[in-house]
Amino acid sequence: MPTKHDHRGHGHGHGHGHGHAVSPESDRRYLLGALALIVTFMAGEVVVGLIANSLALISDAAHMMTDASAIALALIAMRIAARPAKGAYTFGWKRAEIISAQINGATLLLLVVYFVYEGVHRLLEPSEVMGPLVFVTALIGVAVNAVATWLLSKANRESLNVEGAYQHILNDMYAFIATAIAGLVVWLTGFQQADAIAALVVAALMAKAGYDLLRESGRVLLQAAPGHLDPDEIGSLLARQPAVLEVHDLHVWAVTSGYPTLSAHVLVEPGSDCHRVRLSLAELLKERFDIDHTTLQVDPGGQEAGPAQAVPRQHCPDPHGPRHRSGRS
Repeated sequence: MPTKHDHRGHGHGHGHGHGHAVSPESDRRYLLGALALIVTFMAGEVVVGLIANSLALISDAAHMMTDASAIALALIAMRIAARPAKGAYTFGWKRAEIISAQINGATLLLLVVYFVYEGVHRLLEPSEVMGPLVFVTALIGVAVNAVATWLLSKANRESLNVEGAYQHILNDMYAFIATAIAGLVVWLTGFQQADAIAALVVAALMAKAGYDLLRESGRVLLQAAPGHLDPDEIGSLLARQPAVLEVHDLHVWAVTSGYPTLSAHVLVEPGSDCHRVRLSLAELLKERFDIDHTTLQVDPGGQEAGPAQAVPRQHCPDPHGPRHRSGRS
């Protein structure tokens, strides 16, 4: 527990905003443009897929449906995430985009199960497929997805939400390339199973995209440290700074994608300026790790507890996680 020497504060700096989370207006325009393209083409592709009896085209259309839902969810989540923090929601609604990413990932994996089943069935019992129609439609799909991918690449992809929609469309473009090749093979050789093979390629791409989205969004929901940040490295570095004796209760997590956050309890040499040390550590975290959302509790370390217990009982009866010591404690 903090004592009268407790010095708490935030290394935010004055006037700091959270602009790296999303830039709503510009991102919204890019997402809306991509959504209009995808929905228009998807409607036509379903019709052509049924006429051509192509599982590859229908699976591509289903993938595009998840593209459209991913973008729609991204737009909704961006609006929700922009709501101000108040009441019980002290971080606001920023994790709405992470829930959106979880839904997108789960949807992709469910579709994978269906298309793998249908693809294997058609490999064993081929159906007549109109190769030329599949080939031409897939080429148009490649062009549509290329434009949509370009639009989303201009949005802020630090957001898992936007990145999720981007990965959906990028994978769909690769899937259309596979479908175009399958349509050409059916057209030129009459090998009907090529359509089912292309559908299985689409399913594999969907499985990878879905797994990646669930993994990354799951890390945020479970409050794991962002993949590019090592808490042990950070704790060791902080403990080596001048006047610092020990760092414990070190937590590194992300409120949402692109929003790394850190809190820690720091013990310093008796007589040190706790406020000055805190500012120095906050600046170091910003410069070295690009973490500017920090809460550091800085207290004088006591020697009265003896070498076996460098942390006085009144500070932390039950310190969490490993202790990072300077060697001076």
